[in-house]
Amino acid sequence: MPDMLVKLYELPKLDSIMRAMEEKEVTIRLGIPPEKHLVLDWIREHFGEGWASEADVAFGNKPSTIYLAVDNKTERLVGFACFEATYKCFFGPTGVHPDYRGKDIGKALLLASLHGLARLGYGYGVIGGAGPVDFYKKTAGAIEIPNSVPGVYRGMLRKEAKAIG
Repeated sequence: MPDMLVKLYELPKLDSIMRAMEEKEVTIRLGIPPEKHLVLDWIREHFGEGWASEADVAFGNKPSTIYLAVDNKTERLVGFACFEATYKCFFGPTGVHPDYRGKDIGKALLLASLHGLARLGYGYGVIGGAGPVDFYKKTAGAIEIPNSVPGVYRGMLRKEAKAIG
């Protein structure tokens, strides 16, 4: 999966997507420390330990750099997106519960996070190891960074390490 580059100074405005979330009774907001353990457990359960580790870092930033999507009817977490977690100027990881996909929640989380990077003073943002490349192109005008696989994750320790000897 390639890394992608986004012009943060040409992002779509947030107003309409946030209104759409309100109409669907979904709140997009920054996470706060007292809920960190709940969010990390949810991420670990649905997306794995690696993403939970990156989200842990996002909670440690002040203010936090993790957006949460909360279903207002059930008061449950349904998605998340991190920025400025793994590396400076990076977006990700992000995930939406399977039952809530296709409702523009991922789009809202992405755009909120990219606007967060812009507020930090960056002109460009990087989407690390972008899975849904076409989604990022369409939603944020992202372009693939040539020769960026495996990118910054090269040589990262994995649970299933190679045998010694």
